[in-house]
Amino acid sequence: MNFKPKNCIAYSETNKRFSIVFTIMILISVFVIISSFTVGYYKIPVKDIIPVIFKGDTNSNSYNIIMNIRLPRIIAAFSIGSALAVSGSAYQGMFKNPLVSPDILGVSSGAGLGASLAITMDLPYFYVQITAFIFGIVSVLLCYFTAHRVQFGQTISLILAGMMIQALANAFTTLLKYVADPNNTLAEITFWLMGSLTKVDRESLLFSIVPMIIGFIILFSMRYRLNVLTLGDDEAKSMGINPKKTRIIAVAGATLLSASAVCLGGLIGFVGLMVPHVARHFVGPQYKRLLPVTFLMGGCFLLIMDNIARSALTMEIPLGVIIAFIGAPFFLYLIAVQGAGKQ
Repeated sequence: MNFKPKNCIAYSETNKRFSIVFTIMILISVFVIISSFTVGYYKIPVKDIIPVIFKGDTNSNSYNIIMNIRLPRIIAAFSIGSALAVSGSAYQGMFKNPLVSPDILGVSSGAGLGASLAITMDLPYFYVQITAFIFGIVSVLLCYFTAHRVQFGQTISLILAGMMIQALANAFTTLLKYVADPNNTLAEITFWLMGSLTKVDRESLLFSIVPMIIGFIILFSMRYRLNVLTLGDDEAKSMGINPKKTRIIAVAGATLLSASAVCLGGLIGFVGLMVPHVARHFVGPQYKRLLPVTFLMGGCFLLIMDNIARSALTMEIPLGVIIAFIGAPFFLYLIAVQGAGKQ
């Protein structure tokens, strides 16, 4: 008779489940991406999409809309969703807290301050994007160096420093909104802070996609080390891994993803909080399986939300507002579940 250990059987079943879920997510991603080209005020049938994209049919009336408007926006929405979801998954593992989101170290607040400052100075949108990216990176650096000088545990120090940076950045942003021109600048700042992809073009997409790719490479290449970090620093050291160095590299990769996503689409919350939980429910906590599924789920989710934002009403709804209606109840659900689990 041929017997297999229970752990080997469970491992095989987990891999089989991952393969099924991953394949389904690829199919869903393809369907959502193709169908997104048909969403909008100008209706484009599916039969006109493939000739324009793959054959370069410039004579088609749909060419300009597909290639210059919808294609950059679709790529941006999928990339932002994937970036926020993957970075949120990494942060939740590093801090061993399921309620952690990508803006825990102040990257979103810092980027919002940078964008508000650039808008107040009446700079072109591309410079608004650059300023938001720089301020987001600087906020995380300030958070890290502040936490490095505090005599608490590194994880707690980072969280406390992140809260301080967020409060400070939000205060400056509020001040800029207070002094901004109420007839023009204030509305633009408010709209950017609510999150939107209306101003995405090829130039802005190219600027953000490069650091996103670097961030994805960093986190995907250290999947095993992220698993070890979830066990604690002592266990990581016993396995020959430097937890401090590993955490710095992981934070750098997650920050590149978060800052790139925020500077391209504005403040879009809850994606990095919700999607990793859903992915973890289907494929488990192992990052070898979790990150690829999280990548696809995050991209699909935000692309679907963006399709709703630009087609539900005659005027476009801010993307951050739609996601907040879903994310806030989900966050309350997580708090209730966590509280019930500790009783």
